[in-house]
Amino acid sequence: MQPFIEEFQIEAFQRDLIQWFEREQRDLPWRKDSDPYKIWVSEVMLQQTRVDTVIPYFHQFMEQFPTLESLATADEEKVLKAWEGLGYYSRVRNLHAAVKEVKERYGGKVPDSAEEFSKLKGVGPYTTGAVLSIAYGLPEPAVDGNVMRVLSRIFLVEEDIAKVKTRKIFENIVRMIISHENPSYFNQALMELGALICVPGKPACLLCPVQAHCRAFAEGRQEELPVKTKKAKVKEVSIAAAVVMDKRGRILIHKRDQEGLLANLWEFPNCEVGKEQPQKELTAFLKKEYGACVELNSPFAALEHVFSHLVWNIVVYCGTIMGDIAETDRLKLVSEQEIQQLAFPVSHQRIWKEYKQFKQEGG
Repeated sequence: MQPFIEEFQIEAFQRDLIQWFEREQRDLPWRKDSDPYKIWVSEVMLQQTRVDTVIPYFHQFMEQFPTLESLATADEEKVLKAWEGLGYYSRVRNLHAAVKEVKERYGGKVPDSAEEFSKLKGVGPYTTGAVLSIAYGLPEPAVDGNVMRVLSRIFLVEEDIAKVKTRKIFENIVRMIISHENPSYFNQALMELGALICVPGKPACLLCPVQAHCRAFAEGRQEELPVKTKKAKVKEVSIAAAVVMDKRGRILIHKRDQEGLLANLWEFPNCEVGKEQPQKELTAFLKKEYGACVELNSPFAALEHVFSHLVWNIVVYCGTIMGDIAETDRLKLVSEQEIQQLAFPVSHQRIWKEYKQFKQEGG
């Protein structure tokens, strides 16, 4: 690859790429200014999430937490509620912890050095490069999946992009070719090119502003790249969940553990079950774990919820709590109005939606 870098027309590539971005860039809310806090929030939201999905969440989040200070001092419950539905909740928990550190250690100013910024909780090489180049104009590489796909085609890189070590190859390439005059537009343009033109499968090469610089196009190999090994088969888990009510009409909910999947989000009581007697297993679980004696009716919903590494097949029951429940800070009986104020994962938002529909239909 090194010989090709030496003969690569770097200045012409920078010019063609940046001029295209100036003409064609999408009108996105986080591009309105170069506030490092807003850019940081947008980059965290955009991890593993489509732009169209992020836009309304970004607006809503900024209305509630317009400054780094407002997010740093916010209650976690409100932060999780604002993020509700975006998924990958560890992102916002890490962001919340990191902005608190910025407030305490750096007087509320997002660090403008890679060494300091990259040490914040949840901040990896991509976020470091994106925020520092876009907000502060530093020539740092911001290598995500879009950028790896673009550069694998332009430089005919055949290493597996699913391997962590391959990212270093692309970071080194970016360091060699990035515009020092306008690193912000250069990095954003590479990302935009991957999102709009140099897409997976069949790239729109005839519309590409840097087609003349692309080795894969010249050799007719653009659809072969990038090289990426397939993920291992996801694990499927059977779960039984319950929407159960006490004699006062309050609904039992539970707060998940502080660590692990969907940490600190509220949920309807549930457990992993076998296929033979899920209702019996769920009843026993509720008694053992929460001291709740319940009478469960037949299931009213069956949902599939897909994570990147896991599939939950959820069967949902409704029922009645017999007797009293000893509430704690992680086990509560709440009204329907209170449920609206708490943060639930998408799977349990769907359970609630199904339950309300079931009740409307006379269930």
